[in-house]
Order: sequence, then C-alpha cells, then structure tokens
Amino acid sequence: MTHLSVEMLAAGPVEPITSAGHAQLGIAVLAGIAVIVLLITKFKLHAFLALTVGSLALGAFAGAPLDKAIASFTAGLGSTVAGVGVLIALGAILGKLLADSGGADQIVDTILAKAGGRAMPWAMVLIASVIGLPLFFEVGIVLLIPVVLMVAKRGNYSLMRIGIPALAGLSVMHGLIPPHPGPLVAIDAVEANLGVTLALGVLVAVPTVIIAGPLFSKFAARWVDVPAPERMIPQRPSEDLEKRPGFGATVATVLLPVVLMLAKALVDIVVDDPETTVQRVFDVIGSPLVALLAAVIVGMFTLGRAAGFTKDRLSTTVEKSLAPIAGVLMIVGAGGGFKQTLIDVGVGQMILDFSKDWSIPALLLAWLIAVAIRLATGSATVATISAAGLVAPLAADMSTSHTALLVLAIGAGSLFFSHVNDAGFWLVKEYFGLDVGQTIKTWSVMETIISVVAGGLVLLLSLII
Repeated sequence: MTHLSVEMLAAGPVEPITSAGHAQLGIAVLAGIAVIVLLITKFKLHAFLALTVGSLALGAFAGAPLDKAIASFTAGLGSTVAGVGVLIALGAILGKLLADSGGADQIVDTILAKAGGRAMPWAMVLIASVIGLPLFFEVGIVLLIPVVLMVAKRGNYSLMRIGIPALAGLSVMHGLIPPHPGPLVAIDAVEANLGVTLALGVLVAVPTVIIAGPLFSKFAARWVDVPAPERMIPQRPSEDLEKRPGFGATVATVLLPVVLMLAKALVDIVVDDPETTVQRVFDVIGSPLVALLAAVIVGMFTLGRAAGFTKDRLSTTVEKSLAPIAGVLMIVGAGGGFKQTLIDVGVGQMILDFSKDWSIPALLLAWLIAVAIRLATGSATVATISAAGLVAPLAADMSTSHTALLVLAIGAGSLFFSHVNDAGFWLVKEYFGLDVGQTIKTWSVMETIISVVAGGLVLLLSLII
C-alpha cells in the first residue's frame, strides 16, 4: 500500500478510500459514533482521544485500509486546526482581556444600573449576549453566575427569572454565532461564507433568545422556585482592580470583529466586483483573522491599558488565555479528522443519496443528525463537527445563503436537550443549587426551546431567501 504525499495529506484524499455499499457504510457510521459515545460517557475518556479512536474504528468498520484511514484523519485534523485554530486562540485572548480587565463587569454594572423591575430579565439577556460574543460558554457562565446570584438576592428576584435569560444568551451565541468553535468548524466544513452566516445567525439568534430567555423564564420561575445559594457567590474579577475600562470602549471592542465581518458581507452583496479597491479592502479587514486580530490589538489598549495593566501583565494575560484552549483545539481538530474520515469512506455521498430518496429537506436532515449526536454524546461541539462532516456534500449545489443556513441548522440541532452526559448540565446544576429534576425542567427545556425555535426559523428563512 502506497503512502499519501504531503500535498494529498493537506487536501485530504480525493477519491473515496473504500467502495463499501450503503448498508456497510451505515453500520460503520453507527459503530464509529457508538465507539465515541461509549468512550466519552461510559469510560469518561477525553473527547480528543474518543474522536481519534472513533475515527479509526469508523475506517476499519467501513473496510478502509488502515494507513489510508490514518491519512484521512490526520489530513482532516490538520486542515481544521489550520482553518479555525488561530481564530479560536484570538477569541480566547479577547475573552481573557475582557474578563481580567473588568470590562465584562463594567458592561454588567452599567446595564444593571439602568434596568430594574420587569426590565431585569431583558437586561440579563442583553448582558449575556454581548459578553457571550467573544467568550466560550463555560467562561461566560463563570463570569455571569456571580452577577445572576447577586441580582437575584439583592433585588429579591426569582433565581430562574434572572438566570434563564443569562443562560439563553450565552447558549445561543455558543451554538449559532462565530467566532465560537462549533459554528467556525461547520463553516469550514461546508465552505460557507462567514459574513453571511454571521448576519443570518444574528437574525435567527434575536427572536430565539427572546423566546428561550425572558419569555420562557416566566414559566421556569413557576416550575422551579429556589433561592440563590449563598455558598456559590464568588469574588468578581474586577474587585481587585483600582480602575476599569469605560463602558463605551468595552462594547466597541467586543463588537469590532462582528462589525468588520458584517461590513465585508454587506460590501460583497452591494459591490459584487472582486476587482474593485473597496471590495478588496473589505475582503482583508473583514476576514475573520484580521477582524479578530484587530479587536485583540485594540483591546490591549481599550481594555488592558485602561485597567492599568503593565506590559508584563498584558503578556501574562495573553499567555494564560491560551493554556485553557489546548483541549478545545484538540477536540475541534480531532472532530475535523472524524469529519474527513466520514467523507473519505463515502458516507457523505451516502447521505446525499438518502436525502434524494427520502425527499427530506437538507436543512431538516442536518438538524436531525446534529440532534441525534448531541443526545448521544452530550457535546454541542462534537455534534456540530460530526454533523457538518456528514452533511457537507449537501452544500455542493446550495446558494451562499442556504449554505449559511445549513451551518445554522447544524448549530441549532447541536443545542437540543442537554442532559446528564453534558458538562454544561452539571455546571448549571451546581452553580444554581438545583437537583437533577429541577435542572431538566429549566436548563434542559430551555436548550430544547433554543434548538427547536432556531431550527424552525432557519427552515422559514430558507423559504424566503
């Protein structure tokens, strides 16, 4: 058996690496996913290792030569990390600057000072959505939980009335809006336009977060009426700082990459001439790497220096921001390897054939696949990566807008019904002092509402645009 060249490894094998029939491929997919689920849930193996073993198992079950299965996996891992690794790192740096400088606290305190009474749930969803743009879900929870608990306690609000909107804001950003890892990987896998995906993602996110946040919190507060647990109110990051960055500068820094990427998408639509100077300029400044890099550099001044950080402190902040994302990068990379293995054994073509035979809309099929993997693995990121790999061939004949909607359908499906195999489930349970049943009635139902509403809006948009 010949080894693949470096060039082929970079692009991934062009021809399917096995000619197995649909029945064998279907069994191989189920077996590969079953291996991943079993390793993550039963043996508590890290998702990176589980995805690696699962990818090789998939190749073996599909009858692929082992060396070619390994080549597919490594090619997919390399191309995925190359495509999104730098963006995840830049997002982590921006999030760390926002947290450590007190910028996140400044946004929270400013909005809360102007809100009260019935407006408080809406204020919480606004805070979570803004802060959730550059932050990973878990980091956002750690930052916002002290605020949620203090507001509920001091204002004598129901914990669910305040907490659910905050969680909804974070979760919607995590599942639908780049530069979060899941949406970025899906965009890379189906070759969607990032600016268009971002614009449509915001369009879907706004009504979704309103329904799953402030509106659903009314019912959640009736179903589960618990006080804020005293023991879980930790110190806020900015309590040790002498000064904090201004509200306007902080919000502008957080929104800078979003504005640049949306501006590029708008110019692409309005100008639609790659040779013009205007479009070429916006193609550069609106590219995800440049947009996020610009926000990080600006943030060092508007956030770091504004908080009184020295050059050494700024350097330490950047260094500390990169260590925690090593695991995320490896999971995302291994997910890309799994995706490439799925494609190269011919599973993508099988899905394409099935979608034609069953007459299932591609967007609904993508949502259902993501839902199934989310329920099995508990990980929104693993569900997004795996589903994107399975449905990538469906994007071949799609328009730019429908390819973006395919990404959003996958993202929506990946949030469906978080339960006991999801780390986020236990994070919410412990922070809010809930039992398992209460967590299911609030957090799990909220996640399901987000998934169904966002999925429905995506299907509706597909009929309009």
